[in-house]
Amino acid sequence: MRYGFNGATIPPEAKTVAVQYFQTTATLAPPTLSQAFTEALKDRMSSQTRLALVSRQADLNFEGSVTGYSTAPIAIQSTDQAALNRLTISVNVKYTCSFDEKKNFEQTFSRFADYNSSQSISSIEDQLIRDINEQLTLDIFNRALNDW
Repeated sequence: MRYGFNGATIPPEAKTVAVQYFQTTATLAPPTLSQAFTEALKDRMSSQTRLALVSRQADLNFEGSVTGYSTAPIAIQSTDQAALNRLTISVNVKYTCSFDEKKNFEQTFSRFADYNSSQSISSIEDQLIRDINEQLTLDIFNRALNDW
């Protein structure tokens, strides 16, 4: 195994990584969510590994779908009003390593971000999605390449 500058454990034979388009199957998700998540995962792989990003038949492959997108009230106050709302996004990921079948996995990752209930979701949705995608892609990266 070769260790990267960020602690990633990448098979020394691996030269390429592919991230397929993550289709959104979640109801109520914005139409841009699939593209935003897919690009965030590609960015994570290209910025934190030495691997070349290719479109197909890579040494390491990521595919899947965005399966959950929901907002719900949390932190209910005595006035029966929520002080905060929570946006949760879930992604099902299938990872395959052409050099080591034991590293392959299929798993659902979920992350959330809270926001003040006085704010409309539409006014802060893009920023929340960026924040959640940052957390999700880090979780996926760590699971696939850091053995976490």
